[in-house]
This record gives sequence, structure tokens and C-alpha cells, in this order.
Amino acid sequence: MNILITGGAGFIGANSAAYFAAQGNRVTVFDDLSRKGSAINLQWLQSKPSIQFVKGDTRRFDDIVDCVKQHGPFDCILHCAGQVAVTTSVVNPRDDFERNALGAFNLLEAVRLHNKEAAVVYSSTNKVYGGMEDLQIIERNGRYEYANLRTGVTEDRGLDFHSPYGCSKGCADQYFRDYSRIYSLKTIVLRQSCIYGYRQFGVEDQGWVAWFCIAVALGSPITIYGDGKQVRDVLFIDDLVRLYESSFVNIGKAAGKVFNIGGGPFNTLSLLELLARLEKLTGKKIPVQYDKWRCGDQRVFVADISLAEKILGWKPAVSPAEGVERLFSWVKENILLFN
Repeated sequence: MNILITGGAGFIGANSAAYFAAQGNRVTVFDDLSRKGSAINLQWLQSKPSIQFVKGDTRRFDDIVDCVKQHGPFDCILHCAGQVAVTTSVVNPRDDFERNALGAFNLLEAVRLHNKEAAVVYSSTNKVYGGMEDLQIIERNGRYEYANLRTGVTEDRGLDFHSPYGCSKGCADQYFRDYSRIYSLKTIVLRQSCIYGYRQFGVEDQGWVAWFCIAVALGSPITIYGDGKQVRDVLFIDDLVRLYESSFVNIGKAAGKVFNIGGGPFNTLSLLELLARLEKLTGKKIPVQYDKWRCGDQRVFVADISLAEKILGWKPAVSPAEGVERLFSWVKENILLFN
């Protein structure tokens, strides 16, 4: 297959590009290299066969159109490009809008006009559900849990964009849905929860599992915003890439659908539990400081992933214990990349 990955030098995009290239596909990586670590990931990708790089910016319509015309038509497109942090969106909402909402719209228009047969998967976010303040949260065993959602949040949950990031990603999310209805594009929306893994240059504002691993390896200070009892269903990158593959393979029955994607109820982790696991791996007590809760931070998010299992034949295989150990080992082995 001929595959395009926007944001292909980022954490998720680079892992996806490497995987699909290893399967014998031709992969085009489209990226403006603005994100920390993207140039490092690109260097790694360029050592592999069947990967070509196109420098471009999805905010510029001509850039993405030229890519589609010159290197397409593509069989599959994975849209990962965008701004990824809630805090950054609050500081600079215009840039966030242009990278997420406008960038997604430009891609969809390029596909509609020049590559309508492609299967197109959008990397959306659970932030489209907002703070979900109406859900009853309880504290049990030092962590927050849903009082009544045993299997997690389903796709039937009403949308409630909270923060500029939630608005921009939510806007793109709905455009992807509607371009399937109105223009018959073969789009799939994946509302992803906490993804972590190799080649993730996490920072304090985004990518908390990777950031904690990096900070511990470097001896950098760690700040917990809130009380650390907040819980996410974490999903290791290898499992996510398998999901992308399943999405492309099953596009005939999945086109136009939305899926909540994460580790599900059996792969959850709190901030404090992650710190405890890293203390076990290092044999050291990790000092932390606390600050106030951040805008839009959910005390709990756990996705009900049963629809993805039913339609796409997918479920996670890597446990949080195994995934954190893999990531922390990779960070230590590549510590010079983070200095």
C-alpha cells in the first residue's frame, strides 16, 4: 500500500511509519518538524527503507495538496499532525486552532478533491468529552474511579469541548465524521486516551507517562497538578499502531464511525501508581511537588473499547506494568537524546 502519515515524525507518527514500512508498504512522512524530538525521529526513520519525507505544514493548503498530487494517490492516510497540549492551547489559541482545526480541514479537502478513495484515520482525543463533571467519581484505594461506569465511557457520550484544545480537536473530529456522511469519504475517528511508548519526547504539559520516565532518568523535578489520584486508561504505542492497521484493513465496515480508544478498564494507571512503579524500577524514592489542578483535567478517563473490539477485532495486549518498563528502559538506553 501507499500510505501518508501527517505528523509522521512525531511520537505516534514515527512509530506508525516504521511499522508500516516494515510490513512492505511505501510510506510518506509529512511533517513541519516543529515539535520537540521530531528531527531526531526523522533521522531514525530515514535509516529505514520505503520511507520518504516531505516537509510541509498542514496549515498551508497548497502544501498538503502538492503532497497528495506528487506522491499519491494514497491507499491509506493517517492524520496525526497537530498541536497536542491543553496548556499550550490556552496560551496560544489561534495557533492551536490553525494546527488542529484548519490543518484537519485542509487535509480533508485535499482528499475530497484529489484522493477520494483513500481510507483516512483521524487521531482524535478523549478531550472532546470535556470535564464530564456530571459523572459520579469516587475514591477507592488511593485512586479515583467512576461510580457507575464499569466498562468506561462509550461513544454515545455527549460532546462538551473544554479548553481551546478540546474545541479545535472537537471541530476536526466532527469534520471527519461529516465528510464521510456528506462526501462519502472513508474516514474513521479514533478518540484516543493516554498513549505512551518509545520515541515520545514527553514534556510536563503533555505525555505524562513519558515525562515522568524522562524526568526520573534525568533527575529532573516532577510536579503533580492536583493530588495524583487521577486515573487514565493507558495504551502502549505498539497496541495503537496495530489498531491503525486494523482500521485500514476493516475500512469497509468501519468507515464513518467513531471509536473510543485507550487501554480500557483493565489497563488503568494513576499518577501516584506510575511514580510507585518507577520507584520500584529504580529502587529510589522519587521526590515530587504539588500544584493546583489544571484547566480541563479529568479526574478519571477510561474508555469503553468494546466497539473497537467488535468491529475492528482489536484489543490491547501490553499491560501498564510491561509498557512502563519497556518505555523506561528505552529512555535510559537513549538518555543522550533528552539532554
